[in-house]
Formats: sequence, structure tokens, C-alpha cells
Amino acid sequence: QMQLAESGGRSVQAGDSLRLSCAASGRTFSTHGMGWFRQAPGKEREFVAAISWSGGSTYYADSVKGRFTISRDNAKNTVYLQMNTLKPEDTAVYYCAASRGSFGSVSKRDFGPWGQGTQVTVSS
Repeated sequence: QMQLAESGGRSVQAGDSLRLSCAASGRTFSTHGMGWFRQAPGKEREFVAAISWSGGSTYYADSVKGRFTISRDNAKNTVYLQMNTLKPEDTAVYYCAASRGSFGSVSKRDFGPWGQGTQVTVSS
């Protein structure tokens, strides 16, 4: 089974940029769509962005559209989340996951396995 490990989270100021990485083990990475979710304290895990297996298609939550960019490098078994113009409300633990449902789903039930998460804290 694919294993995922996120990295790159840290504390930043509002307006800053940050790039998260998610490294995958296993030979099936390039055949799966991938997604990023986030979970703030006391809130449900919510969809952020997803990318098709080839990288040719992406979609985003409205809250991050125009600020975040998801990409992938299948040769490196890695998916990225470039986050620009960060806001305090972006503070959360960010998780990556493999898609196991139809492309276009934003439901966490259609994603898995999951990484352990990486903390992003944005202060004003």
C-alpha cells in the first residue's frame, strides 16, 4: 500500500508563501490522483486541492482558488502544494492522500491512504 509523508509546514506571517511536499512510497503513485486536505482545531477535515494522475487536471476549494497551486512530479513520487498570500484562516494541519474515487470528488471518504500531516500556522 502506498505510504505518504508530508513536509514543509511551519509558522509564517500573513501574506507569506509556503510550499508543502508529499512524498509517496510504492510503485502506484503515478496511477493515482492525489489530493490535499486540511484540518483546523475543532473543525472537520476539508478539501483543499486535487490533481489527476497525469497532472493535467486540477481543482480547488473556493477558499484557496487563485492562491494555492497543486502540482506533482511522478518521477519523484511527490505531490506539492504551493501556497501564496497565506491568511490566518489557512492555519491547519495539512494532509495529502491518494484518490480512490471519481476525479472531482471533494469528499474525504474518496481519498486514502493518508499521510501524518504537517502543521501550517499563519499569524497576522
